[in-house]
Amino acid sequence: MNPDFNPSDIERSAQAAWSAADAYRVTEDEAKPKFYACSMLPYPSGRLHMGHVRNYTINDMLARQLRMQGMNVLMPMGWDAFGLPAENAAIANKVPPAKWTYDNIAAMKAQMQAMGLAIDWSREVATCAPEYYKWNQWFFLKMLEAGIAERRTQIVNWDPVDQTVLANEQVVEGRGWRSGAIVEKREIPGYYLAITRYADELLGDLAKLPGWPERVKVMQENWIGKSEGVRFAFPYDLNDPLNAAHRATKGSSLPAQGRLYVFTTRADTIMGVTFCAVAPEHPLAQHAALANPEVAAFIEECRAGATNEAALATQEKKGVATGLYVEHPLSHEKIPVWVGNYVLMSYGDGAVMGVPAHDERDFAFAKRYGIDLLQVIHVDGEHFSYDHWQDWYADKERAVTINSDVYSGLSHRLAVDAIAAALEHKGLGGKTTTWRLRDWGISRQRYWGTPIPIIHCETCGTVPIPEKDLPVVLPEDLIPDGSGNPLARHAAFVNVACPRCARPARRETDTMDTFVDSSWYFMRYCDASNDAAMVGGGTAYWMPMDQYIGGIEHAILHLLYARFWTKAMRDTGLVDFDEPFTRLLTQGMVLNHVFSRPTPQGGIEYFPPDEVTPTHDANGQITGGTWRDGSRVEYGGVVKMGKTERNGVDPQTLIERYGADTARLFVMFAAPPEQTLEWNDAGVEGANRFLRRVWKFAAKSVHGTRAAPAPVRWTSAAKTLRFEVHGALRQVSYDYERMQYNTVVSGAMKLLNALETHAAAADADGAALREGFGILLRVLYPVCPHTTWVLWRELGYEIELGGLLDAAWPEVDEQALHQDEIELVLQVNGKLRGAIRVPANTSKHAIEAAALASPEFARFAEGRHAKRVVVVPGRLVNIVL
Repeated sequence: MNPDFNPSDIERSAQAAWSAADAYRVTEDEAKPKFYACSMLPYPSGRLHMGHVRNYTINDMLARQLRMQGMNVLMPMGWDAFGLPAENAAIANKVPPAKWTYDNIAAMKAQMQAMGLAIDWSREVATCAPEYYKWNQWFFLKMLEAGIAERRTQIVNWDPVDQTVLANEQVVEGRGWRSGAIVEKREIPGYYLAITRYADELLGDLAKLPGWPERVKVMQENWIGKSEGVRFAFPYDLNDPLNAAHRATKGSSLPAQGRLYVFTTRADTIMGVTFCAVAPEHPLAQHAALANPEVAAFIEECRAGATNEAALATQEKKGVATGLYVEHPLSHEKIPVWVGNYVLMSYGDGAVMGVPAHDERDFAFAKRYGIDLLQVIHVDGEHFSYDHWQDWYADKERAVTINSDVYSGLSHRLAVDAIAAALEHKGLGGKTTTWRLRDWGISRQRYWGTPIPIIHCETCGTVPIPEKDLPVVLPEDLIPDGSGNPLARHAAFVNVACPRCARPARRETDTMDTFVDSSWYFMRYCDASNDAAMVGGGTAYWMPMDQYIGGIEHAILHLLYARFWTKAMRDTGLVDFDEPFTRLLTQGMVLNHVFSRPTPQGGIEYFPPDEVTPTHDANGQITGGTWRDGSRVEYGGVVKMGKTERNGVDPQTLIERYGADTARLFVMFAAPPEQTLEWNDAGVEGANRFLRRVWKFAAKSVHGTRAAPAPVRWTSAAKTLRFEVHGALRQVSYDYERMQYNTVVSGAMKLLNALETHAAAADADGAALREGFGILLRVLYPVCPHTTWVLWRELGYEIELGGLLDAAWPEVDEQALHQDEIELVLQVNGKLRGAIRVPANTSKHAIEAAALASPEFARFAEGRHAKRVVVVPGRLVNIVL
């Protein structure tokens, strides 16, 4: 074998052999236990980043090691290829999104292949391919038939620059997440999927997922947001003298008598209501705006405000009095109605009761606008102050009602029950359960997405595309210019004949939310070449998925939508399981140092860490740095690798310099899979040195040896080596089971240390050495497949044990772990002074005697007598003088 470690030659040789043998093509095999391991599919942005490398190496280690255990393992890959980034790139580069996307797919696929991933590329899917999104359209029509999908008009977030609807999560501080434009609220028609029908099941089935991280389940639980409380009404009468200014507001369709409904989990505080607040879109607010210019102006201001709960929680709470009053349902007092910028029409009834004495948000609002506070709960030992908020004001565990008429003196639960019963008796409300979850609006006014298979006919209305005409193919030659959806201007796409009456009609130009694409792709991998059905025998064999791997940023929406989509497929008879993912691993982010400095224009300029020489304080902490031109830059700590911060490391550069195995080894060794990984150039160098040691050891100490029958009696040195090797193997096998791959790598390092120590000894045993190195190669193979595969073949293990890809996982020899002699650390007064060897079954008394008779004790005791001897079985002896 070549004594020099040359990663490029090694990896080229291994990958060529794997490709020629089609080594990773997987078929359904009922004779083997199956295991489906899948990483979340990437967006084809052009290049892999280190987060990808980490994610896919975790998956690859799992797949390779389980294959060695005799399992039928599927590891597929595809591309989440629709979406706005391709349109933005198309605008910038003046090329169709399709060309940009397919070019990027080719580049990223080549990078993945360079990593040596055990991917079955025969199952590759791209969500922008008609043969894939045909089934998005087909299943959408099935959901339409089942009533799961429907068209309706709702208030949405509208990005006036991208000219599209945004989900709440895509609105950041009132601006579009990509365009930065101030988001408006518009009422437009679109298609919605009834995920709320499944809210109870989506919540309850989290208990069926013990293989999911607890924090992810909590995030989903909070997003679904089940709340048990009371929904009730504040009646209003526009003919009431207090509402005189609003009796006959021109242009209003609001009835003279009506009800303002709210929901609360704190009905025990109902007697403390001093105002109600409604969303700017609420009918009462719209009615008030017709007569009150101040209200109209405030509503217009709110149109550009925050539209999601996260932003609402932190933004300044503002409002305006409408001049309208509603009636308290129990006390019959008149309650003023305000418009609040923190109330969302899309949640509940678009209105809240204001109890400023016992709700922190209401407290701040009331203090700002001079609204009354009324204490209606009391906690023993606490003093209520009208000047500042105290957390106990909202305490429901210790609370007792006060100032609440006949409901005073009750605990939280008793008060809620009594008040709910009273409201129900009056016909004004009662106990109910509400959900934070809202139906999933999938219509997007964008070009690069799955066309919604609907035709609009003036005679027939909205007409579903006949199944035989699917897919509705998206034209791939359009170039968006930023002025809206180019499909709407593409006559060949838009103008069609109605499938029912054959009259001229228009095709729907909205496309589907890209979360649709990612909600079921993992099932399509199982039947990727099935032209006749969305899913088939492959899905029945492989699903549910055994291990899903991806970032924590997908813990809510992607996973929630995938779970819903699976249940909808079940209910339409396509699959027979409830949950798609049995186990979930959310790998930690990859972090790196960030350096920057302010620009004269008030912006921030970032500098790649490899172009900066850091400066340190007396404690060795980085305080700043010097760029390559000698100018000073500021240190921003360690943050997630990103393009904006320019602190990413290009995997391709790393592979070209050190080889794929070094990159894989470093990202696995640096931290446990679930934890963040801090980039460290010295760590990369260390990983490369370790592989060079493995190669050098093989060439010097193992090359030329051949398998021999295990000796009847191992030498003492061989027994010592085998004890260390099989002990390490036991731990490594356990670490593989729990996917603690960083300790797998450290176990491989311990194995090499033991082998090197044994090889250097005069009484080294070649058979034990060869056995141990064969175990090391199999232990290391899942993380460093190229180097180990070549060494396995070069050293003749392939002839003895078969090819490494399917070589049996090594078994621990229990006999090797039984020692005739054991070595005990010798301490004198707690300090290490040497070691003694004794027979494994030596009694405590005999161990004490051996320690006292040892030359090490004699040397350090200097004639003093031992006061006592402490024996820790199997570990050490400590002689106290």
